[in-house]
Amino acid sequence: MPRALITGITGQDGQYLAEFLHARGYDVFGLVKGQNNPRGVVLQEELPFVEVVSGDLQDLLSLVAALEYSQPDEIYNLGAMSFVALSFRQSELTANVTGVGVLRMLEAMRLVGGNDNNPMRFYQASSSEMFGKVRQTPQNEQTPFYPRSPYGVAKVFGHDITVNYRDSYGLFACSGILFNHESPRRGIEFVTRKVTNAVARIKLGLQHELTLGRLDPQRDWGFAGDYVAAMWQMLQQDEPDDYVVATGETHSVQEFVELAFRAAGIDDWRRYVRQDERYMRPAEVDVLVGDPSKAAAVLGWKRTVTFPELVEMMVVHDLEHEGRKARRATSGA
Repeated sequence: MPRALITGITGQDGQYLAEFLHARGYDVFGLVKGQNNPRGVVLQEELPFVEVVSGDLQDLLSLVAALEYSQPDEIYNLGAMSFVALSFRQSELTANVTGVGVLRMLEAMRLVGGNDNNPMRFYQASSSEMFGKVRQTPQNEQTPFYPRSPYGVAKVFGHDITVNYRDSYGLFACSGILFNHESPRRGIEFVTRKVTNAVARIKLGLQHELTLGRLDPQRDWGFAGDYVAAMWQMLQQDEPDDYVVATGETHSVQEFVELAFRAAGIDDWRRYVRQDERYMRPAEVDVLVGDPSKAAAVLGWKRTVTFPELVEMMVVHDLEHEGRKARRATSGA
């Protein structure tokens, strides 16, 4: 059976990827920081087929130990400080985990395996935030980077060091430049899930308004469950390379909000939404839209969930989720 190690396995991508690989017969190992980590406990309850391995992207020796123990055929480095807004307040930590953490994992791979005798394959989760103040539209694999946040800067380092280790040491190392991808598993701190959760609570009478920053930024939004398939497909190729994974469509935050309220049966969304400067970034990325033609041609990848279907999926999930919570609170359970 093939073996895979996933960092960031407690996030939405890590969970979808773990399920994807398990369905294909993989032994799946998940890197979790610290002993008795409550997120690791929840992970084992929800995905009992995952074997949790202790490790930290800030500690090279722990990564070496994790690789020596799990002996993976494939490494998926999804771990990061991934909330862009928070990266402005915790820039050093973001650089250390999201940027230098990639170097540590590549170095651990180089030390433990990654050669002809133990040909580990490596996937790096790069990001559309690397494009930032975009130089061309749509963005493809050749578009220059111009990051607009500490998160984006750290991702550029992670991307470039992956290319460097591939060129310098002959490692099978790929980067997936993934544009925004969401799901019901997205953290509540991200704007998409913040919107759908608030809409559900407003519909159920549990909340009265939704506070956001700017409504005009435009993003290329897809479904996370589709995007993890592209990660796997990259590591099945004969040669390592980098790929943009996107839908090729752009939608504004306001469009997302409108569709979310409509999915909940609320037509006049403006009654419930207000803007607050506290939620506006010091340097905003206005428009991101990816060109996935290389991923389509080489990997055969394509999305299966449309933008309206994605928004509706998230709203329906949060209506059920918040409804269950409300019923438990009422019953005293």
